[in-house]
Amino acid sequence: MKITFLGTRGEIKPKSKLHAMHTATLFASKGKRVMVDCGTTWLGKIDRIKPDQIVLTHAHPDHAFGLKEGSPCPVWATKKTWELIDAFPIPQKLRHVIEPRKKRRICGIQFEAFSLIHSLRCPAVGYRITCENMRLFYAPDVAWIEQMDDALKNIQVYIGDGATITRIMIRKKGDKIFGHANVRQQLTWCKKHHVPEMIVTHCGSDIVSHAKKAEKQIVQLAEERGIKVTIAYDGLVL
Repeated sequence: MKITFLGTRGEIKPKSKLHAMHTATLFASKGKRVMVDCGTTWLGKIDRIKPDQIVLTHAHPDHAFGLKEGSPCPVWATKKTWELIDAFPIPQKLRHVIEPRKKRRICGIQFEAFSLIHSLRCPAVGYRITCENMRLFYAPDVAWIEQMDDALKNIQVYIGDGATITRIMIRKKGDKIFGHANVRQQLTWCKKHHVPEMIVTHCGSDIVSHAKKAEKQIVQLAEERGIKVTIAYDGLVL
């Protein structure tokens, strides 16, 4: 499986040559291409990617609003995400519902959605993605992973949220939390669940505006936990 980080920037004002486009990742296998997420900066540019299918994590603008004018291919999303983007001119025949913990094979790649804590208005999911011998978990916007033990079991690579490195971005409303886990927290998840590698995407201002300082800090945090780490950038191919 080939992974291309098409975009790696979160919903922030700063941008750079390395982090210009909203977070989107292309998973390709045996000639088929699945694009995960399609934010506002992708509006009018999807044809350049030529995805066979698009899978959404949630309905925030930086993950879904590239589809405001429609989609050239089938789109997969949860029922709640479809409710939030129902006005988008995507024909019913191209709309597919993906349900948490129900495995779906999309273009030969297996996707299993897990509910995430992230937004109160736009519930998000992360994906356990399996292709041949590769097992990874993809959660570009996350405060917490529901059923984390199952989500990260035997995972080889965790692709996670780079909104902040150590700064706290977890908020609380009543008894509910929302926001973003920092990179330090996610590296600790990886250590606890024996995930050997993390790739940081959905980069926030800490990374985009202070790239060298951020890399040094993240590498140190990863080394302290025995985790290999990579900060993704637009165009990175693995």
